[in-house]
Amino acid sequence: MVKTADIVIVGGGISGVSIGYFLLKYGAKNVVIIERDFLASGATGRCGAGIRQQWGSPLNCIMSKFSCEFFETAVDELGFDGDIEFHQGGYMMLVTTEKELAQTKKNVALQNSLGIGTKLITPSEAKALAGPLNTEGLLAATFHDRDGHLNPFTTTRAFADAFVRLGGKVYTNTSITGIRTSNGKITGVDTNRGSIATNTVVNAAGGYVQNIADMVGIELPLYSKRHNILVTEPVERVLGPMLMSFSLNFYCQQTPHGSFLMGRTCPDQPRDLRITADSRFPVAMAKTIVKVLPQLKNLRMLRQWAGLYNMSPDNHPIYDQVPGLEGFYLSAGYSGHGFMMSPATGQSMAELILGLPATLPWGQLGFSRFTEGNTIHEPSVV
Repeated sequence: MVKTADIVIVGGGISGVSIGYFLLKYGAKNVVIIERDFLASGATGRCGAGIRQQWGSPLNCIMSKFSCEFFETAVDELGFDGDIEFHQGGYMMLVTTEKELAQTKKNVALQNSLGIGTKLITPSEAKALAGPLNTEGLLAATFHDRDGHLNPFTTTRAFADAFVRLGGKVYTNTSITGIRTSNGKITGVDTNRGSIATNTVVNAAGGYVQNIADMVGIELPLYSKRHNILVTEPVERVLGPMLMSFSLNFYCQQTPHGSFLMGRTCPDQPRDLRITADSRFPVAMAKTIVKVLPQLKNLRMLRQWAGLYNMSPDNHPIYDQVPGLEGFYLSAGYSGHGFMMSPATGQSMAELILGLPATLPWGQLGFSRFTEGNTIHEPSVV
C-alpha cells in the first residue's frame, strides 16, 4: 500500500470509481480508492440499474441527460474491453390519477425544453410499445426511447479499469479504521493494511457515509434505509421498455437475459444498515405487478435481496466539502438514484475538488441549501 496520496476516495461503488476516473482525467495525480469489500459490493451491486432522464426538477433532468449521454459512449470513452450492457429500450411512465397526469404534463414540457425527447402517449400507444401491459385504469403514459438499463458490475469495472490505466490505485478488502486531522484539516487515513498521509478525503461510502463521518465527529443530514428488489426466472423477451409508475409505486424491467427485475418502496423500512430481506415485499410486489403485467402471474421468483438507499432531506445528493473540516468532501445522499447519475457525480466532484469551472449545476447541491432554504423539489420518485 502507498504511504502518501493526494486524494483518498472511500468507497468502491460506481460513484467512487467515477469520481476517481474524472479526477485523473482532469489532471489529478496520486489518487487512491479504498473499498472494504469488492468493487460494487454495496448499493451499486444491489440496485435496479435503471437509467432515466424523465424527472420533474431541472437539475435532475440536466444531470441525468449528461449521464445517459456518457453511458451511450462509455465503452469507447473508458477504453473498456467488454460490454456494459446498456439496453436502451426506453422508460415508460404509467399515469393512473388526474393529479399525476397534471404533474406529468409539466414534467414532459420541462424535459422537452432541456432537449429530452419524452413523449406523452395514450393508453393504446402504450400498449403498442409494451405488449403485455394491462391498460385498465391507465390515463396516459410517457415514453423516452433513450432511457434504459445497464449492468452495474461491468459498468463499475469499466470505470475502475480506466482509473487504474490512468495511474490510480484501488485497494479492495481494505477497511478505513480512522481519519487523522490537525487544526481543522485532513492529514491522513488509517486502514487495516496501513496508513496513508493525505490532505483530501472523499467520503463516497454509500449507505455507510455516516460511519466514515463519525471518525471525524461530523453528523450528516442523511440516513440510510433498506430497499427491496426481486428477480424472476428468465423467459422469452416480451417487454421492451422499463415500466415505472409513481402512483402505483413500482418499477419493472425485463433484463437482456429474460428475467424480470422489479422493486417498489415498502413502508416502515428500518433507518439503519440492515440489508436482510423483508418477507412482506414479494407479496406486495406480486399484487402490484400482476395487475400491470398479468402475463407474469405464474412466473417463479428466483430470489430477492435488499440494498441501502442513502437519503437526503430533499432526495437530491450532497456534493460539497464538509463544513468545518478542510479537505473532507462528501458525495452522498443519492436517494436511490446514485447509479444512474454516476457520470454526473464524477464530473461534478472532480470539478469541485480541483477548482474547475462547473460543467453541470452542482453548486446547487451543497450543504448550505438546507440552512438557506434552497432545497430542491423532485416530484417524480418511487
